[in-house]
Amino acid sequence: MKLFFLKLFTWWNGQTFGTQLWTWRFGELVGEDEQGNRYFRTRGRKIDPTLGFERRWVIYNGVAEASRVPPSWHGWLHHTVDLAPTEETYKPHEWEKPHIANMTGTPAAYRPSGSTLASGRRPAATGDYQPWTPGS
Repeated sequence: MKLFFLKLFTWWNGQTFGTQLWTWRFGELVGEDEQGNRYFRTRGRKIDPTLGFERRWVIYNGVAEASRVPPSWHGWLHHTVDLAPTEETYKPHEWEKPHIANMTGTPAAYRPSGSTLASGRRPAATGDYQPWTPGS
């Protein structure tokens, strides 16, 4: 019963009941990424008359966070490329790093040294800084 109400009222936790119904009725599974996110398009690659192109969407595995979409799928979702990564032999370049989610706003966020939120003490000023004072 709890899962039913979560699907009915929360949009940030996977998919809502409406999205599940829409996907079941009109969606076609295109593929899945390494994080378990599933990607869909309109069944039969039908062009939406309102938009002028096919609809594409993602159902997140867990919390809906847009930064969890890898670059290979991002291009397909936003119609930058026509072929999904599952329809072509996508091979990342050796200089590409593995995808990681945006951790801003979480305890795992990047905090450079000198930040008031970083652990430890802020380094002392090196002496090359002179504060401005009015009239000087």
